[in-house]
Amino acid sequence: MNQSMLGLVQNETVKLLRRRRFLVVVLILAILIPIFTYAQYRSVMTAQERMGTTDWRPLLTQQIVDMQNRLASSRLPDEWRDLIKVRIQQQQYYLDHDINPMAPGGPTFARGFMDQAITMFLPMIIVVLAVDIVSAEFSEGTIKLLLTRPVRRWKVLTSKYITMVLFTSLTVLMTLFLAYLISGIVFGYSGWNLPILTGFQVEGSELNTAGVFMLPQWQFLLMQYGLGWFVCVVVGTVTFMVSVLVRSAAAGMGIMMAALISGMILTQMASSWEASKYLFIVNLELTDYLNGNLPPITGMTLSFSLTVLTVWAVASLIVAYTAFVRRDVTS
Repeated sequence: MNQSMLGLVQNETVKLLRRRRFLVVVLILAILIPIFTYAQYRSVMTAQERMGTTDWRPLLTQQIVDMQNRLASSRLPDEWRDLIKVRIQQQQYYLDHDINPMAPGGPTFARGFMDQAITMFLPMIIVVLAVDIVSAEFSEGTIKLLLTRPVRRWKVLTSKYITMVLFTSLTVLMTLFLAYLISGIVFGYSGWNLPILTGFQVEGSELNTAGVFMLPQWQFLLMQYGLGWFVCVVVGTVTFMVSVLVRSAAAGMGIMMAALISGMILTQMASSWEASKYLFIVNLELTDYLNGNLPPITGMTLSFSLTVLTVWAVASLIVAYTAFVRRDVTS
C-alpha cells in the first residue's frame, strides 16, 4: 500500500470512527452477548434439573429421544424430517465415541455463538457498519469535494473498501473476544483443546461419517471464524455496492435488511426452489458444513457456497466501481 493510499485509508478510518458506527457495533455486542450467555446458562440448568444429573450422556440421550419423537409427527415437513434424521445420527455418533459436543467453557460458547450468528446477527451488524460508507458523503454534502480532488476516483473508492474490510475483520475478532471473555465468567475459560469432530458428509438424508476426523477446539474455532469472516466480508461488499448506488443510508439499510430477512425465510423454504441456491443470502450458513448439518438444498457443498459468495462479491465490486467512477456529481 503506497503512501497516498495509506493516507486515504487513514482519512476514511477517521470518518468512520467519527460517525461512531463501530462504537455502536461494539455496544450491541457488549449488550447482547451477556443476554445470550444467560440464556445458554438457563438452558443448561433447566436440562440438568429435568434430568436430575450433570452428566452430559443422559442429556444427549434425551435429546436424541426428543428428536425421534418429533419424527413421529405426520405434520412434520419433509425437509425438517431429513434435518432431524441427520441430527440424530450425528448426536448418536458423539455418544458412541464418548465425546461431549457442548462441554461448558468460553471457547465452546464462542463456537455455538458463531453457528447462530453467521446467518443473521453478524451480517446485520456489518450492514450497520458499512451501509453509509459512501452514501454518507451525499447526506453530509461532501461528495462534490470528494470526487473533485486530484486523486483518481478508483483510489478513493478502494480506500473506502479497504477501511470497510479492516473494520469488518475487527468486528469478527471483537465477537470472538467478547463471546469468550463474557461467557467465561459463567462457564469458565477452559476448553481450547476439547476434541471436536468435523468432516461429516450429508448424502441425501443420511450422514456419511467415513471422513470424520478430530480437531482441538482452537483449530475448529479458527476454521469457523474464518468462514464467518468471509461471510461478513461478502455481506459488507454487497452493502458497499448498495451504499454506492443509493444516496440515502436509510434506503440502503432497508434494502439490506430486507435481503437478509428474506434470505432467512428462503433458507427454510429453499428446497422447493432449487434456483435459489445461486442467491448469496441462501449461502451464508457456511459453518453448517463443518458441523455436518443438512444444507438448504440437496447437493450444496462448502466449495459451491464459497464460489457463489465469491462471484457475488466480485460482481458487487464491479458494479460499485463502475457506478462510482462514472458518477455525475453535478446532479
